[in-house]
Amino acid sequence: MANTIIVALLASVTVALSSAMVAWGFAWFRFPGRSWLFGLVLATMMLPGAVTMIPTFLIWNSLGLVGTLVPLWAGNLFSSAFYVFLIRQFMLSLPQELFEAARVDGANQWQLFTRIAMPLCRPVLAITVIFEVQASWTDLMRGLIYLRDSSTFTVPRGLKSLVDVYGFGGEWHWETLVTASVITTVPLILLFLLAQRQILAGITSGALKG
Repeated sequence: MANTIIVALLASVTVALSSAMVAWGFAWFRFPGRSWLFGLVLATMMLPGAVTMIPTFLIWNSLGLVGTLVPLWAGNLFSSAFYVFLIRQFMLSLPQELFEAARVDGANQWQLFTRIAMPLCRPVLAITVIFEVQASWTDLMRGLIYLRDSSTFTVPRGLKSLVDVYGFGGEWHWETLVTASVITTVPLILLFLLAQRQILAGITSGALKG
């Protein structure tokens, strides 16, 4: 559980920040080929995970990080095409007058991003964090690929080991498997209950003016 919390926090925070920076560039900077480059970023979502699985493993293996938790979250440092699209569309709906007024007052691009864009994008950033926490919490594939020692197992990888021990090849211990599944599901339910206000704010943010 502790390993999963660490991975989920690092993965969600890194992907939110990196995707927000990329989305800011596509939303507010004008440069030749911007639309083509943004389309190329979105096209990466059409690549199946199986296509990049082996090259990604070879990269982490060459860095000596296989068997650690790093491969489970560090890839988010390079943003995610889906979250870039989501945050960019939200940024395009922000009133441009706020940024123009701040620019007149002498704010640079970094100040515009950190002091105006990021606070206003709090609802969509919260949704990004929630989505990524859920994805990291339930990610079994990368745990099977990169984790070797039981001390580094995440929740899905731990459940898989329980199935191997109490399931296939022996007598099924349903009470153990069901109890473990319920315990690992409760944190996601609590996260949704705590963050539902931010989710609703993200849904209704475009309905109000002023």
